[in-house]
Amino acid sequence: MQLTSNSDKITRDYFDSLLIETRYLDAVIPSTEMTLFGEPFRTPIMTAALSHLHHTAPNGMTVYAQAAAQSGAVHWVGMGSEAELEEIVATGARTIKIIKPHADNKMVLRKIEHAVKVGCMAVGMDIDHAFNSEGSYDNVFGLPMKAKSTEELADFVQAAGVPFIVKGVISTRDAEKCLKAGCAGMVVSHHHGMIQYAVPPLMVLQDILSATGGSVPVFVDCGIESGMDAYKCLALGAKAVSVGRHLMPLLKNGAEAVAQRIDEMTAELAGVMARTGVSTLDKMDATVIHRRAF
Repeated sequence: MQLTSNSDKITRDYFDSLLIETRYLDAVIPSTEMTLFGEPFRTPIMTAALSHLHHTAPNGMTVYAQAAAQSGAVHWVGMGSEAELEEIVATGARTIKIIKPHADNKMVLRKIEHAVKVGCMAVGMDIDHAFNSEGSYDNVFGLPMKAKSTEELADFVQAAGVPFIVKGVISTRDAEKCLKAGCAGMVVSHHHGMIQYAVPPLMVLQDILSATGGSVPVFVDCGIESGMDAYKCLALGAKAVSVGRHLMPLLKNGAEAVAQRIDEMTAELAGVMARTGVSTLDKMDATVIHRRAF
């Protein structure tokens, strides 16, 4: 049996170890607007690439997308049928489709082709679903997975024709290989504790940013529950953040409830920006962060 709670607790503890200094003089009302791959969004707080939300709410995946559209947020989506993806894109949410590392590369290529055809703004792969906890290749809902080589990743990037993003990067080694393959971005994530004692994404974020040299946007996923959490990620150099499990319980109340929480988190983020003298997201400053003993 694989336990995940320790990675989540370590991640939460790391978030809470980061302290903020205030900077009031010459501060102004801030803007949370963001541009990603040439498109404007009202917030850097994005949905996470969840899958199979039907157990949470009827048409949960579509409701989730509707919330992102209402909040002017980037929407990410994981596994699902072609018909479901078409319904998601039809909500108007600007969507990034994340594809599993299927053992059958032809299946990967078909999913990329379909996602691009229906209008996804970007596609990608969560590389951390390649193995199970017993050292064998994973099997997700009956579909066999397999670790991908840098060369295979480069083939997917070339086939996409739209930005290709890798999810599940928590090492500079993988970050450098993603760049070599031509990826347009990466998500620093341990996939809700895919491995026990996973390093918190924020602990390695600046190392990954140094390895990539700011050449591609880097996003943070895992454990983000507030605008303050988002602020810490952005101050340390993330382009944007993904929120998933924090939003899931709200799906039963409809898209409006989820959108309201995204809007609240965006307002919380703006509140911290105002009190630290940050006028726009591109003016974030890592020196505002101080770390207590962890």
